[in-house]
Amino acid sequence: MKKNKIHIAIVDDHQIIIDGLVALLKNHPNLKIVTSANSGEEILQLIPKYEIDILLTDVMMPVMSGYELAKLVSRQYPGIKIIALSMSGQGQVVHDMIEDADISGYLLKQTNATELAAAIEKVYEGGLYFHPEVLQELEKLSNQKKEVSKVNITNREKQLIALIENEYSNKQIAEELNISLLTVETHRKNILRKTGTSNVLSLVKWAYENGVLKNK
Repeated sequence: MKKNKIHIAIVDDHQIIIDGLVALLKNHPNLKIVTSANSGEEILQLIPKYEIDILLTDVMMPVMSGYELAKLVSRQYPGIKIIALSMSGQGQVVHDMIEDADISGYLLKQTNATELAAAIEKVYEGGLYFHPEVLQELEKLSNQKKEVSKVNITNREKQLIALIENEYSNKQIAEELNISLLTVETHRKNILRKTGTSNVLSLVKWAYENGVLKNK
């Protein structure tokens, strides 16, 4: 027997957010919330017990983030479409979730009932839905990456930036990459010159903003 409603699961570490989403959708004739949870671990236990079409997941959750959860669900349950929910649509986060976790939508938590329902229905039908502000952030990220390509940071320099971000000293970097201390110092000078930064803090900030480093 064919079901006549889209089955939805919600996961968010704040119950008040879940309650708000339930309130937005409870009277919609085509949508049904079948389960909810306050953590990625909990929702993974619940998913096999229900027939779920759409998973609405928070992005920033402790222990298991929405990014990690979405990756697992997309691999283990490819029939479930995923829509991410967040307070902001940071470009790199959205990009990583699209590329690595195969999400179909991204909404801001200040969404309204009309947009939320429309996004769910569009994704259920095989489409994609990204909030306009999120699309702007993705475009900004794309432009930043084009600028990075103009800067021409080499793979070796990217390795150094990652180690610098992890507070490696020049000596530790030399040992890790099996290069001389003088080579490390030369690389550091070149990196600061290319990126237009003057210290470690501004370099790391630049690297995150331009996609050289990814949020963990």
